[in-house]
Amino acid sequence: MNLLDVVNQDHLNPKIGELPNFKTGDTIAVHARIKEGAKSRIQIFKGVCIAIKRQGKLNGHFRVRKMSSGIGVERVFPFHSPNVTKVEIVQLGKSRRSKLYYLRERSGKSARIAIDYERK
Repeated sequence: MNLLDVVNQDHLNPKIGELPNFKTGDTIAVHARIKEGAKSRIQIFKGVCIAIKRQGKLNGHFRVRKMSSGIGVERVFPFHSPNVTKVEIVQLGKSRRSKLYYLRERSGKSARIAIDYERK
């Protein structure tokens, strides 16, 4: 084992096995730890997962988008971040693409994603 593997093992998130198996198009709620001065709290970011990159790797991340007061907000969450405490699947979405970047230009009914009732 070389030095790079040792460093990567130190930065792995021990809760990575507890993350559910979600796909792009799913509505998820990410419980993220926020530091405000000396205090820290858990904030829930609920939105549609529009991209997943390198899911099994150390530098993998997923991108979540939500609408807040008519403005689109996106956040990128690394899989191995210690600030991501929990991910919950709120609704399963039916998507035929791996990246849903086209949702950035859409609003209203055209920005909806169909519910996948067959997947459990």
